[in-house]
Amino acid sequence: MADRPNASTVPELSGIEFDGHAAVHAYAEAARKLFRTIAQELGFSAEELYAVLSHQKGHPLLAGVDVRLRARRVCRRLERMEQLAAGASVEAVHFYREFQRQFDEAIHPQARRQPRPFDFDNH
Repeated sequence: MADRPNASTVPELSGIEFDGHAAVHAYAEAARKLFRTIAQELGFSAEELYAVLSHQKGHPLLAGVDVRLRARRVCRRLERMEQLAAGASVEAVHFYREFQRQFDEAIHPQARRQPRPFDFDNH
């Protein structure tokens, strides 16, 4: 079993105690914001790294079209990480919606309505 990250690694999430509906909402919102920020950072980093790698000089293997192709392959991994982080951000929203859907009755208990009897005369 993998060790859980310590609180200093992800303080936005680890500081939230699941003690009620508001805590689940806060956790989902914090996760969404965190993954969204990570996705943006990865996108910027991919562009910056491509610019740096595609203009390398000083080594015979790092010249011409081949180096741009190599840089593109490396940066494609960062772009994939960006897409996955953006997907995790979306999943945080789905997580909260599913929580609401599954536990709505417990969160917002309502008096059970009695079904109206069918009126055969004035249907």
